[in-house]
Amino acid sequence: MVKSFIPVGREPSNLPARFAPFATLQQEIDQLFDDFGRNFFDFGRGLSGLPSLGATEIAAPRMNVAETDRAVEITAELPGLEEKDVQINFADDILTIRGERKAEKEEKDKNYRLFERSYGAFARSLALPPGTDPHKIKASIDKGVLKVTVEKPEPKVAKKIEVKAA
Repeated sequence: MVKSFIPVGREPSNLPARFAPFATLQQEIDQLFDDFGRNFFDFGRGLSGLPSLGATEIAAPRMNVAETDRAVEITAELPGLEEKDVQINFADDILTIRGERKAEKEEKDKNYRLFERSYGAFARSLALPPGTDPHKIKASIDKGVLKVTVEKPEPKVAKKIEVKAA
């Protein structure tokens, strides 16, 4: 019987890194598929009209974060949501975007009536630069696209202290 020297599976290998050059890549790919599967099935259960027993956590919205010289610009895709459906909090240099999607569908025909409800909540948090002023955070939503602009704090200037002889 021939024994393989190549580690296969999700168990961490005890081999040195020089013998398992693809171990880290394999772990990252496994994590990617685990995350995708979890978000895919939660998203489907929360929005497709399939039966659910309560509020369902759905996949976090897609976000872009861009940094300019003076600000951090965050754009999130929130199709079908309005300003009343979105809440933004800022505490301890963490910006949290929360929301809830609600969808209702009603169909009437001669022989049947169909009424479906689906809903789900999401939350996404981002660390902002230390010293960010919460009063300088601006947010707007237009056609399902949320735009949050956070002004960067002014860089602190080092003060030179003169040393005098005692």
